[in-house]
Amino acid sequence: MLDAECEIKKHATFNSAFRIPHSPFNGVTFIEAINNAASRLTAAGVTNARLDAEMLLCHALGRNRAWLITHIHDAFGDEVRTLFESTVDRRATREPLQHIIGTQEFWGLEFLVTPDVLIPRHETELIIESSLAFIRDRGTPQRIVDLCTGSGCIAVSLAKELPRAQVFATDRSAKALDIARQNARVHDVADRIRFFEGDLFGPLEELDIQGQVDIIVSNPPYVSAGELSTLQAEVRDFEPEMALIAGPEGSEFHERIISAAPGYLRQRGALIMEMGVDQAVRVAGMIRENGQYGQYEILKDLAGIERVIVAQRK
Repeated sequence: MLDAECEIKKHATFNSAFRIPHSPFNGVTFIEAINNAASRLTAAGVTNARLDAEMLLCHALGRNRAWLITHIHDAFGDEVRTLFESTVDRRATREPLQHIIGTQEFWGLEFLVTPDVLIPRHETELIIESSLAFIRDRGTPQRIVDLCTGSGCIAVSLAKELPRAQVFATDRSAKALDIARQNARVHDVADRIRFFEGDLFGPLEELDIQGQVDIIVSNPPYVSAGELSTLQAEVRDFEPEMALIAGPEGSEFHERIISAAPGYLRQRGALIMEMGVDQAVRVAGMIRENGQYGQYEILKDLAGIERVIVAQRK
């Protein structure tokens, strides 16, 4: 009996030493948890996995990255560990980081985002840069129209930069407009942005602003129907198709906007639109063929992609 008891104790000690904990983050420090999470996210095909792991941990902690760096060797509390685990689980399914933490930075501002709006991209900031450059020598614009406003990131950013301007923003999605209105309130510009539900210029037809708009900006849908399956899982499976798919060609919204914009623009007013990869030649052709625009310019983003077209009404 003595030998048997010793054998039982020996096996119990062995199993205890090598038992897999209930959570991969039990009893570990923040830096260890980040490394573990980054490895898992990398295996799931997530790009920038380590940065995402850090951002998810900051979200769970309710702290910024500067705080995290100075506390990187602290250990987890139970509540933080549980929240962090759940967010890593979600990100491993390729759910966008921005949907998990609920915000995205754009033009130095934090914007609320949900699955009902397109996540603001940094390349879209080129629209803001182009708008500000266009009006630099022309004085502060009085009226700006933002088509397909989504989260409102363009409209809100321009309203912040141009405190004397009035902005009209439209979108087909009522849910997107709810988010845009929240963002306008958060950034104290709600009194200077009017939001309208409807397709492109449709909701503006009765406002009597034809020929009185200084700048029309838009980041319209520009993905062709056939391209959807080729997009990253984060985009294809989680972002709203209404904000992505333009139609069979991908440039259907550009064509409609180019056709209608001259009726709203002042003389020498500007149409500023974002484009997809390899769409610049087609969109520039539409501008030339329309006949109501004078000079135009195509601008590249930081990746060297022809991303934004700025066309001036004659």
